[in-house]
Amino acid sequence: MQAKVLIIEDEKDMADLISLYLTKEGVETTVCESAENGLKVLQNGDYDLIVLDINLPGMDGFEFLQKIRKENTLPVIIVSAREADEDIIMGLGIGADEFVVKPFSPKVLTARVRAVLRRTKDLAMSGGANVSRNTVIFGDYELDLDGYILKKKIGSNDSEGENYKRIPLSLKEFEVLKYLAENSGQALSPEDIYGAVWGARFGDLTAVAVYIQRLRKKIENDPSCPDFIETIRGKGYRFNRS
Repeated sequence: MQAKVLIIEDEKDMADLISLYLTKEGVETTVCESAENGLKVLQNGDYDLIVLDINLPGMDGFEFLQKIRKENTLPVIIVSAREADEDIIMGLGIGADEFVVKPFSPKVLTARVRAVLRRTKDLAMSGGANVSRNTVIFGDYELDLDGYILKKKIGSNDSEGENYKRIPLSLKEFEVLKYLAENSGQALSPEDIYGAVWGARFGDLTAVAVYIQRLRKKIENDPSCPDFIETIRGKGYRFNRS
């Protein structure tokens, strides 16, 4: 797989091991030992994915992730020895696409990287001008299922027609919303959503609640009283188009 991955990890042996396995897969890697250096490198180069440790000298991984999420949706996989639910929820809540707990198999991490890069590549390819669009309209929103784009109508112009603004979504946020929209009107359990989006029937189901909360903040007028992503007590969630 041809890609450029930025590894931000202060443990040299761990960073070298990750880099070694990714390089064997044809990935070009850059290693930074601090978040501060990672920010500088990210500003001066184009990368396809970030592998990020949390416990870093100076700025930690959480702060780094919060900073970059203000301006881009580059996929991020957190690797950390911190396995408390609060840390995992925190990482996913501020924008990580995956959370891998140390110690882990380098082969497993490589597989995660490969899967995220493949989905990102599919997203970019589906966004071409000649691709027919499969869209879901709900409220003032237009969800382009092929192009992985969410837009919100902000008014109309007599000469230009309707005006839209793009709502930035991370890859995982879009996949959750896409699955909900494709199954509009159905009550979906966290297991259903996790299995469809994360590709496993069993896992950390708190990730589902985290992403639902993030989506509600972006599309609901009042996230505490949602119109589109409804909570079904004892079952899970249901997506409503109107």
